[in-house]
Amino acid sequence: MKKELNNASNPIALLPILVFLILYLGLGILFEYVMKINMGFYSIPIVVAFMAAILVACLQNRGLKFDEKLSVMAKGVGDKNIMTMILIFLTAGIFVGVLGRSSAASAAYFLLSIVPAQFSVAILFLVSCFISTAMGTSTGTISIIVPIAVNVSAASGFSMPLCIASVVGGAMFGDNLSFISDTTIAACSTQGCPMRDKFRANFKIALPAAVLTLIVIIALSFGTEINNVVSESYNLVELIPYVLVLIGGIAGLNVFVVLLVGIVSGAAIVFISGSAAPIELLANAGAGAQGMFETIIVTVLVSAMCALIREHGGFNALLAFIKKLFRGNKGGQLGMGLLVGAMDIATANNTVAIVVAGPIAKEMAAEYEIEPKRAASILDTFSCIVQGLIPYGAQMLIAVSCAAELGFSVSALSIIPWMFYPFLLLLTSLVYIFLSKRTRKEPA
Repeated sequence: MKKELNNASNPIALLPILVFLILYLGLGILFEYVMKINMGFYSIPIVVAFMAAILVACLQNRGLKFDEKLSVMAKGVGDKNIMTMILIFLTAGIFVGVLGRSSAASAAYFLLSIVPAQFSVAILFLVSCFISTAMGTSTGTISIIVPIAVNVSAASGFSMPLCIASVVGGAMFGDNLSFISDTTIAACSTQGCPMRDKFRANFKIALPAAVLTLIVIIALSFGTEINNVVSESYNLVELIPYVLVLIGGIAGLNVFVVLLVGIVSGAAIVFISGSAAPIELLANAGAGAQGMFETIIVTVLVSAMCALIREHGGFNALLAFIKKLFRGNKGGQLGMGLLVGAMDIATANNTVAIVVAGPIAKEMAAEYEIEPKRAASILDTFSCIVQGLIPYGAQMLIAVSCAAELGFSVSALSIIPWMFYPFLLLLTSLVYIFLSKRTRKEPA
């Protein structure tokens, strides 16, 4: 049975979202392209922008007293899924903080040492896929592997945009698929979907796109004359925590248990190897957790804002508009993908895009009878497609900055044409939506 709408349709209730987008996107364009500030899009205090949006939401609906609005916001923030999301964010941050950067680089140098140089770019893509899936962070993967990609390009003769694009594409693979990625956490939490179920649905989209990308990269590689190879030392023992996390996640273990195993094993390896003193290890764990603080605050603020918008009838208005544009189960899935994609274009942050679009998508899933695992998969996938291609996204900006730090000038626009994975991921996503069997929402 379709979910009945509880509140009257009220398009004006969507004004807080519009205010946020104008502030964030408008200032981002001003800082990045007019004032030419490096990483200008990420100089904007996103928390302040959301606070302004919440203020607008509080000024609406005069039928409710301010104390009553606070109660509405508290109920939105107090949802079990929000609390789960926050705890997983913190635990994942500690895991990444404890492991550090050297272990990820070890995987790249190990494979580059045992595979013929002709396949170096393919190795960069595969390593980026593995590291981002294990670490749950695309930006972290890019900051670690792009310097290696730049060195591979300079030494071997492979095109630098191709090398960097292969790393960014692989990083987006893990960002989309990882059990501990903040996008996965946000998508599963907002849709009430177990991570294992989302992984299985997502895998059907991501794996074909990755295989096709690998085929294209290898085909291009055979036409390149190789000069030299890159060789550095590595330590395979450092990869053990990543492998344990991947195995535990795929096996369907509780995400907290999986992360705890990764943290304990990683801390033990770091401590025994002497690469960090106990006090330094604690500091790294704390720094990893702190890296999630802004994401957590944004999650809380978005939950409060969306609770008010829903109470004021904004979601009903948006659903009514979407129903006019998209018909049926498959149309609803496409509409959901376009919704989160539009949010990502506006925010340049796929996690924020999912957190904002998630509550709306959940209403759409009920209306169009879409399974939670499929809804979570679509949200995560389409946000990663857009995030991997926008030239002002953190992933692209970090990649360009890493190359610049090593003395090589490369632009985002020169990298985008070589971003095979996001383009092929869009193709496999559309095939997944329109050629797979019609799905029904699982009973509550």
